Amino acid sequence: MKKILSLWLLFSLTGYSQAQENTFSLQQAIDYALKNHTSVLNAQLDEDIARKKVNEIVGLGTPQIEGTADFNYFLDIPVSFVPGEFFGGEPGTYAPVQFGQKYSASAGVNISQLLFDGSYLVGLQATKTYQDLSRKQTKQTKTETAVNVSKAYYGALVSNARMEIIDANLNRVEKMLGEIKVLNQNGFVEKLDVDRMELTYNNLLVEKEKVKRYQTISYALLKFQMSYPSTQPIELSDKLEAATIQEVSIPESVNLANRPEYQVMDVTKRLQELDVKRYKMTFVPSLVAFGAFSFNNSRNEFDFLDTDLRWFPTSIIGAKLSVPLWDGMQKSARVSQAKLNLKKVENSITLMKNGFELEMESAKTNYLNNTASLAIVKKNRELALEIARVSKVKYDNGIGSSLEVVDAESSLREADANYLNTLYETIIARIDLDKASGNLNY
Repeated sequence: MKKILSLWLLFSLTGYSQAQENTFSLQQAIDYALKNHTSVLNAQLDEDIARKKVNEIVGLGTPQIEGTADFNYFLDIPVSFVPGEFFGGEPGTYAPVQFGQKYSASAGVNISQLLFDGSYLVGLQATKTYQDLSRKQTKQTKTETAVNVSKAYYGALVSNARMEIIDANLNRVEKMLGEIKVLNQNGFVEKLDVDRMELTYNNLLVEKEKVKRYQTISYALLKFQMSYPSTQPIELSDKLEAATIQEVSIPESVNLANRPEYQVMDVTKRLQELDVKRYKMTFVPSLVAFGAFSFNNSRNEFDFLDTDLRWFPTSIIGAKLSVPLWDGMQKSARVSQAKLNLKKVENSITLMKNGFELEMESAKTNYLNNTASLAIVKKNRELALEIARVSKVKYDNGIGSSLEVVDAESSLREADANYLNTLYETIIARIDLDKASGNLNY
């Protein structure tokens, strides 16, 4: 008995755990997307790439050490010409002489150290800004992902609400159809009344199939926006209620500091300013220290591994100062190009600010219009419910017609559809308003 109880408890906990893993609130859905969405993962990889790029730039200012080794075998030893009189010949003649040996080898180490380079120093300043840019781009990607998940999540909730309403309408109309059939069989109502109600019921069945397909698409979109496996089931724990559209304070202006797009553009401007500075520093001299240490030898036989034979050392240290004198105005042209690119970024920022203001006004107007419309359609839905109820009561008491009931049911379906559509549009308008005003932060 204990074993059976233990197995039952194990299966129950396993099923509960799986249900928990497949059930998401809106915030949980957003958190899942921020951990798994490809665009977010790629943005985080770009951050890693930026850090590695910084390491690469910093490495340019550290000592550069290179080991070298080479081996040569002369199939034909080079020939040089020396005056013939060296060997007893006639003056003015030359004798061919081969200098060298068949085998030669060398091994050594080259070292260089950058002592001063203005453009490198500016590059070091730009590394932190470059990392900041990648972080801001990641934040922008996360915000866009969160907005897309939120809209898809509410779309799925609306499809659920539509299915609940249409099921409730089907149950009510099916019950009414059964009652009317009984009345018709007893001779109290005409066959026309049955046909009218059956037509209403059939229309609801067709509408349910449409809603079911819409529900499938809305869930597929949510899974896509979350990067959730398309073959895995998913459940939503949040409910589509009036609490989802609670009144929010309308901001007067855009909080530019919180708009990730502006943050990215602001960092881009700083990078472009550093680019101008970098090209200006190319007019400044640069200084590099260097050293080279090597051992050389040559043989007529391949006996380089013979430790008794001598290798001859060569070593050198020095410094190289490069002073720009004239390059055909190339540096000046690069500085001018960098300044023009900076001006383009500044123009883009101005355009972006104006776009944000327009987006803010549009989002504000859209939200206010939708909230006003929602109050009306909500009242209309309540009226349609009451009209449908009264029509049914009148029909049941013999003082109303089936046509009146059918019209009331049709008006109720239309009111339900208008309410859910307006509710969804209001929620989306609120999300757009939060995004436009800079109130979203991920």
